[in-house]
Amino acid sequence: MGQPVRDYLLTLCVTAAVTYLLTGPVRKFAIAVGAMPAIRARDVHREPTPRLGGIAMFGGLCAGLIVADHLFNLNGVFELSNEPRALLSGAALIWLIGVLDDKFEIDALIKLGGQMIAAAVMVIQGLTILWLPIPGIGTVALTQWQGTLLTVALVVITINAVNFVDGLDGLAAGMVCIASAAFFLYTYRLWYGYGIEAAAPATLFAAILMGMCLGFLPHNMHPARIFMGDSGSMLIGLVLAAGAISVTGQVDPDAMKLFEGSERQATHAMLPVFIPLLLPLTIIAIPAADLVLAIVRRTWNGQSPFAADRGHLHHRLLEIGHSHSRSVLIMYFWSALIAFGAVGYSVHSASLWIVLVIVGLSAVGLVLLLMPRFTPRAPHWAESFVPPRYRRRRQAGHEESADAVDVTPRGQQGPDGSHMASPGPDRPSVSVGVSGVNGATAIGPRSRFTDRDRADSPR
Repeated sequence: MGQPVRDYLLTLCVTAAVTYLLTGPVRKFAIAVGAMPAIRARDVHREPTPRLGGIAMFGGLCAGLIVADHLFNLNGVFELSNEPRALLSGAALIWLIGVLDDKFEIDALIKLGGQMIAAAVMVIQGLTILWLPIPGIGTVALTQWQGTLLTVALVVITINAVNFVDGLDGLAAGMVCIASAAFFLYTYRLWYGYGIEAAAPATLFAAILMGMCLGFLPHNMHPARIFMGDSGSMLIGLVLAAGAISVTGQVDPDAMKLFEGSERQATHAMLPVFIPLLLPLTIIAIPAADLVLAIVRRTWNGQSPFAADRGHLHHRLLEIGHSHSRSVLIMYFWSALIAFGAVGYSVHSASLWIVLVIVGLSAVGLVLLLMPRFTPRAPHWAESFVPPRYRRRRQAGHEESADAVDVTPRGQQGPDGSHMASPGPDRPSVSVGVSGVNGATAIGPRSRFTDRDRADSPR
């Protein structure tokens, strides 16, 4: 059997194409059924935007699984394992709960129960953690109840971590795409580098998840025309968790044949390589940290852990002066650094240069966090390929005088005591520090969040 790189690429492209093509009709459907909730105090966008983007993503998931089932190098995953069917069953259930929440705003506890049921459905069909690699001990078999509880916990944590980080245009889809790319490299190496066929389902899940996110991102980048909603965020969180569960405990250290000795010695010696359980947790490190901080913050303030607020990491990036796009890119950077750093360390754990590169990139990330008002400018030859905000301004003085508007409130006097002009039909009034609508953000020192209704409604 040849290496199925082309089959994976075909599956990814079909998934992305179906997701992309379905998102437009789904947007019109969401507007028609009224799945456009009012803007809440914690929201960043400035105008109602349709949800239900998860419908298109679920269509891409189904298309990817169907195509993979008919490819020569990938159909063996469906013949030798029931995990793809288990994933589809759990994904259908969590997607249905998300669609109902996007339309009717169901209670948070009901959603939590639905997440547990979806995880239990996958466990019943065989997608569960059977044993764990413990450093210094070896492979520890789990009882049925232990495996079920650990599987459900991993699914619920991953789903809510992705759901919590879904607060800016393109943030959740981009971060999960980065995570799935790193996870694909890891599982593909296990499957075809060491011949471990148990990693085949996880590799397929990662490729399909990349396609789902890539197909939806063009519609969801700032300013977003549609949101994935809980139907999309919970769906991609479940698929990411399913890949982690599928490969956890399925790797035999002796099958790698890199170390001689007992299984216990091999497991301990190959810990940097043998980390299928830890790698998914490092991939969702940023969303998981946001989840933990949110729970601690809300319980410390006497609120419910499910109460909505404006204290997430992406909200804080906006507060310190970063634009919407830069905040998303910073979150992308940290996610890629942690995910691909873990993959690189698992391949060459003894290489010092990997650690030095990670430390250097971390320093770059910290510098970016301290420069919220730095706007990069593209060179002249590349201006036609970048958004207008990154192009060099020509005739700056003329543009500034032409774009100047009067922002003085009606009735305010000038420094000489004369009455200053009020905004009229040809003198539009603008809000200081806010640029445009639909997710636009402030660039001045003022807070970009206005005092609107309290953010105490359930998500």
